[in-house]
Amino acid sequence: MAVVLRVPRYLRPSQLLVLLQNPSADMREFACASISKLLQQKQTIPAFVRRDVVRCLGPMLLDQSLAVRETAAGALRNLSACGGFDVCDDMVAKDVMTPLVALLKECQARLEETNGAMKETKETNKNYIEDIANEAVNLLWNVCECSNTAVAIFNREGCLTVVLQYLKRFHTNVELAVAVASCLQAVTEDNPELLSSFDASAHQVLEMVMASSEKTMEHVLLRTLVAGVLWNVKSTLPSGSQAGTVNAILKTLSECLAVDAGETVIRMKEEETERLKTLAEQGTEENGSSAVRMNEDEEMEETPPKLEEMPQKPTTGEADISDLLPPSNQELKQVTALLVAQQTALEIIVNMCCNEEPSDDEWEELSSSDESDAFLENSYEEGGKLMSPLCLSAEVQTALMNHQVPKKILERTAFPNRAAVDICTNSLAWKPLIKKLNMVQCRALTCLHSILLVSDVDCLGGASVLQSLAQHLSQLIFSQSEFSKETEFLEAVTSALRALLQMMASNNIPQCTTPEQLMMLCEAGIQSDNVGVRVNVVSILGIAGSVLSSLEDTVETLKMTGKFLLEVATKDLSLVVAGEALDALFDVFADGKEAEKAAEQIKLLPALKEFQPVFRLRMRKDGKGQYSPDQLCVLDNVKLNLRRFIAYLEKLEKK
Repeated sequence: MAVVLRVPRYLRPSQLLVLLQNPSADMREFACASISKLLQQKQTIPAFVRRDVVRCLGPMLLDQSLAVRETAAGALRNLSACGGFDVCDDMVAKDVMTPLVALLKECQARLEETNGAMKETKETNKNYIEDIANEAVNLLWNVCECSNTAVAIFNREGCLTVVLQYLKRFHTNVELAVAVASCLQAVTEDNPELLSSFDASAHQVLEMVMASSEKTMEHVLLRTLVAGVLWNVKSTLPSGSQAGTVNAILKTLSECLAVDAGETVIRMKEEETERLKTLAEQGTEENGSSAVRMNEDEEMEETPPKLEEMPQKPTTGEADISDLLPPSNQELKQVTALLVAQQTALEIIVNMCCNEEPSDDEWEELSSSDESDAFLENSYEEGGKLMSPLCLSAEVQTALMNHQVPKKILERTAFPNRAAVDICTNSLAWKPLIKKLNMVQCRALTCLHSILLVSDVDCLGGASVLQSLAQHLSQLIFSQSEFSKETEFLEAVTSALRALLQMMASNNIPQCTTPEQLMMLCEAGIQSDNVGVRVNVVSILGIAGSVLSSLEDTVETLKMTGKFLLEVATKDLSLVVAGEALDALFDVFADGKEAEKAAEQIKLLPALKEFQPVFRLRMRKDGKGQYSPDQLCVLDNVKLNLRRFIAYLEKLEKK
């Protein structure tokens, strides 16, 4: 998301800002380009912010020189991309939106006047107006992602109409269209005020783009982003066309996920190698004697900023940095577009599974009363885990199955293609793709988790499919030489396995994962620094234990399970994990002769009676300062259920 130019090292920020007032347009352009380059380096941003760079660059957006406008917009775009949320808020406070909105409207008007044909000279293929618009839309996207005030201005100034006109140019300028679609996906999220502006003509533009057939990965990304926009605004569609639009959205997402990213990496790298070889053999003036070294030089000099430096929303994923790539890295840009598209598609599907207004029945379905004996049923109904209940409408579920979306999601949960990873490892410019390949896998696992929570057994293909899925997830966990240290992967895969095992247990489907494998998983997972991973493995063990408690000759396994859960409950530093371990104990030992024998042999009752005052004390001492209200509510229920469970065990003991 940047303009990449070399700058003299001796010019300080204050000197460059002074140059912005130079009467020469060339000097102003040089100053803007130099500032743009420096703003890609996070450590330089505070110096520019202290010198009020936003108010210095803002007027440059409306400079008489088109070149100055473009480089100024690029500099502000870099500042918004690399500066983070606070910097974006400061930019809006410094009134960057006033000249930005004026620039966007002027560019749109001039494109309509000239039908998009305005170029600097006949010798160049550069369309200054479109290029300025591209920088401006990217800047708008960045600040709207980070600032509610910017979104409010977007609504008030009628920016939707302006950017939709840019979107119509997707056949000839896909880069600009992708920027618009990215911006629209950000501003249409949780923005009811904007929804009233989506009329039939706006829907027509979006549907026209999503129905396009261009095969490049940038167009795949564009269609995926537009599918996300349409999902966000589906409530504005006529009721008669909503089902059709939902079907078209999921068709688009399915087609995106069907592309094999690993094979694409291999193919694109081969195309890049062949292209560079051809350029070297031709000895063109453009490349000269340095053609053979082009790829190496690009890798050393044009490495994009780190992804961690990009502003991002949790619901939209990492910022796309493909625009930072030099034009000659066209193959790398295509692969990057595909990976961003697949990550976006998976996130959209997760959002489809979310229901903001759950019914009482849906709350009860997620409570742990489904997993426990009748004596605990009422207590768990009073308050289970405070998760957002999930559901799928009939049209979404039908479209998911029609387009084989669960199958495509499952394919993306596999580890990245080894050959593709090796290619990326051996190329400095391609190396950042490894992180994106892994991110797609994690998002796919999270998406699988959501699908499992909202679907029934038949919709997923039956018991045999679920058993195969359990084997697949187990292989992901255990196929590596050592237990993965990648926290995001671990949390995603254990969340999916937890949801799957719960579905299988609730439907009496035999679990193909052995108790020994699960214990190995739990012993490794409980060492993780991530609370989510530890909660998941404890819950997994509780689900497996509750199934075993109804079988014969399982006392020894139940004793091993109980000892492990009891140790976690009493020794884990997190009350959330301790509470989950207690919940798991309630599930495992709530019923069954084998469970009664195991509980007696591990002396579960005296252990819990001894721990009960300790747990209460920890909640009073640590609860309010370290945990959210939702977590405290869950812990209060665990405390109540602990008292009831002890009473239940005491009753059994008296028999």
